[in-house]
Amino acid sequence: MEFFRNTNIDFLGKKWYFLAFSLVFSIAGVLSMLFWHGIPLGVDFRGGTLVYVKFASPPNDDQIRAQLDKAGLRNFRIQRDPAHNVVLISLDQKETSEQALDQGKNQIIGALEGAAPAGKPDLNNASSLTIQSYLLEKDPLHAGADASQRYAAEAKVITDYRYKDKGGVFSSMDELSAVTKPEVVAAFKDGFFLSGFGVRNVEIVGPQVGKQLQGQAFKAVLYSLAGMLIYLGFRFEWIYGVAAVITVFHDTLITVGAFSLTNKEISLTVIAAILTLVGYSNNDTIVVFDRIRENLKLLRREKLADVVNRAINQTLSRTILTAGLTFLTVLALFLFGGEVLHGFSFALVIGILIGTYSSIAIAAPILVAYQEWRAASRGTASVPDKARAKA
Repeated sequence: MEFFRNTNIDFLGKKWYFLAFSLVFSIAGVLSMLFWHGIPLGVDFRGGTLVYVKFASPPNDDQIRAQLDKAGLRNFRIQRDPAHNVVLISLDQKETSEQALDQGKNQIIGALEGAAPAGKPDLNNASSLTIQSYLLEKDPLHAGADASQRYAAEAKVITDYRYKDKGGVFSSMDELSAVTKPEVVAAFKDGFFLSGFGVRNVEIVGPQVGKQLQGQAFKAVLYSLAGMLIYLGFRFEWIYGVAAVITVFHDTLITVGAFSLTNKEISLTVIAAILTLVGYSNNDTIVVFDRIRENLKLLRREKLADVVNRAINQTLSRTILTAGLTFLTVLALFLFGGEVLHGFSFALVIGILIGTYSSIAIAAPILVAYQEWRAASRGTASVPDKARAKA
């Protein structure tokens, strides 16, 4: 299947437009990283506490921020999963003890509850032990000698029902009727209240672990670029490898710049997406380079710019088909994958667009510019020496 047949677009003739486009987005990203938002590292890298909060109804971000500010919390970040009414709140608290887990959870609960009814605990955030102790005190079932065991079982049933069936939050006390007796429900209505949210999970990444992850992520990207340079140096010629590495660096810079401009956090999954893009962009570039090498054997008398233009036009249909299909897939992931995959899919959406563009607009012009410069300095035709020798 082909979208285009016998196209003759002068891509290299538009190289200055491509250069201007790349400079605008690259410089904007660099300025954002240096002066505006910096590189917005996620909690995986900077260390901190993650609190997952489930709401009974769609939450209001502005209201949540106002409540956290009022409670004295600073440098927090909020991410939403609208499909499940879940908000991920990131705190800068970096202690890694069990006490720190409870502290982060209690800070969020206290901030979001606001003016809670005096003397009444929140059933959505009450532990199984708290529920058991309350039932033992009130003894709504008149359990007698086996009260402790009976109410421990009741408390477990209620908390299991809250997490497994209700997603961690009750909307109404009447929902308890599905798993317990009316006397127990009445006791809860008298002694508890519902806040409309529940803390589902708390995670902590220590600062030392965050620094180690930063170093490992940097090494992973660096090693992948070095490996690509070595492979292309042997497979084609070293200038091909240099052009491909510059192209991938261009793609990575614009992708990271897009995260900085939009102030989206860079997590471990985003690094995985960037490494995926390194391979994806490299693959697309190699397809164009391979066609250039084949054409050099057949079109020895033509200028290198004409040979490269023909190679790009010959692979254009394949590029549009593969990149288009991949782009539609990651776009669906970005639109419908939820907040957890939002950073990963955003990196892929930006990276696939830029990676496809750069294989044509960056890698090829670098190759031609170098060969023409070398030919001018030697006074020879602008055809790579290895390609000429293999022809």
